[in-house]
Amino acid sequence: MNDKIWDKFKEDNTDLWVFAYGSLLWNPGFEIVESIPSVLCGYRRSFCMWSVHYRGTPENPGLVLALEKRKGEKCRGMALRCKREDKRKVLSYLHKRELISYAYIECTDNINLSDGRTPIALLYVVNPDHPQYTGNLSLEQQAHIISSARGDVGPNSDYLSKTVNRLNQLGIADSNLEKLNKLVRERLG
Repeated sequence: MNDKIWDKFKEDNTDLWVFAYGSLLWNPGFEIVESIPSVLCGYRRSFCMWSVHYRGTPENPGLVLALEKRKGEKCRGMALRCKREDKRKVLSYLHKRELISYAYIECTDNINLSDGRTPIALLYVVNPDHPQYTGNLSLEQQAHIISSARGDVGPNSDYLSKTVNRLNQLGIADSNLEKLNKLVRERLG
């Protein structure tokens, strides 16, 4: 666990909020006591990270979502809050899960909750200097990769469809992911 991150949440009266924008929406892996729509300003959700473990292999990498810093953009997602007594355990779990190859930067930023609160939240942002950062791939390129990749936890296409389905259930529109999901479904027949 990152001590600098822990220092921001260690006080007994401080809540741990996690900004969920991808698989944490449908597979958080920890008990949630509050889940609320939220917006993260200055970032976007993007299939910009090669997956060589969970959704691909070194020989046939898949793609996973990451947050990319983008001035003027906003990412809609969910803020997930765990029990205060579980903060250390949740931080440790997420550190192991998300930093399997250190392609993400574990950091914090303020998020805007739909009820007006603006807490600090834990984020996983792509490291643009890491070899797993893809840069900008077209939707066609992404569809080609996602439709053919498979990793330790299953097909890359499942990751995409589960994320799109969960976003739809939550009423969060993401037209790029919708278009990408359609392209992948067409490729898979």
